[in-house]
Amino acid sequence: MESDKHDISIRIIAHQMKKKIKYLLFLCLLFMGVAKANAAKIDYWRSDSIKVMKLFRKAHREVRDSNYMLFFGRQFIGLPYVAKTLDQHKEEQLVVNLRQFDCTTLVETVLALSECMKRKTPDFTHFCKELALIRYRDGIVSYPTRQHYFTYWVNQNVRKRLVTDLQGPVPPFTAKQLVSVNYMTTHPSAYPMLKAHPNWVGEIRKMEDSISGHTYRYIPKAALDNSTLLRSTIHNGDIIVILTSKRGLDTSHIGIAVWHADGLHLLNASAIRHRVVEEPKLFRTYMMEHPTFTGIRVVRAM
Repeated sequence: MESDKHDISIRIIAHQMKKKIKYLLFLCLLFMGVAKANAAKIDYWRSDSIKVMKLFRKAHREVRDSNYMLFFGRQFIGLPYVAKTLDQHKEEQLVVNLRQFDCTTLVETVLALSECMKRKTPDFTHFCKELALIRYRDGIVSYPTRQHYFTYWVNQNVRKRLVTDLQGPVPPFTAKQLVSVNYMTTHPSAYPMLKAHPNWVGEIRKMEDSISGHTYRYIPKAALDNSTLLRSTIHNGDIIVILTSKRGLDTSHIGIAVWHADGLHLLNASAIRHRVVEEPKLFRTYMMEHPTFTGIRVVRAM
């Protein structure tokens, strides 16, 4: 009996060591990818690097509850909404732009700033590393490795242990989304980089195939009330992912959760309001105004 217990203990320890080795190997490969990203061209203004450092100093002085997502998100309120800021070059570059945002670049910038503060690496070099790691598969800067579909973005950043994808409790996560995406590969002429590089369409199709057919739980928009359950499920600073019923797409918009006394609101780079706003409308009202919005997934910075 003692021998059997000893053998079981050895097997458990061996299994745990194997898991740790696999994770260390994954980290090594990941950092190799980030090193490659650092060799990529970085498109930024001097004012962007200065602003990054000012934001780090301000966060160090003012943030007491470690909710960096909400803090940094609010620093950009009022800045203009501008689409396609990542697509201004013939060759892919790491775009660092703290002057204007679309919904995705706002969330990526805020998450990169937050990660630097949590890791105690508040400098511009590490910010660029984090941004590349968040935006691109394995941090390798290229158009085919940019995480174009947000479902893919979530999966990759869960794998990198940057975010957690909430899939419960049930309720409020009572609905299921079956992902089926092909919009980019069926409309390549809508994307200048794909139009210029048709050989990349195959790489994008691999991305689409990797997430299509998978099912994810979400909160239907009718359930977005001001309840104790929802307040305990969605936290200030969580990333809100709005799902769509449009053919070939998975998501329509993203932003950051903010609770007010009257209920849930969305801090986002708004194409409707042409700037970054902490939307005054209740989030439920906002969702109900858009027939193609089906509900939300919730993603939390780790």
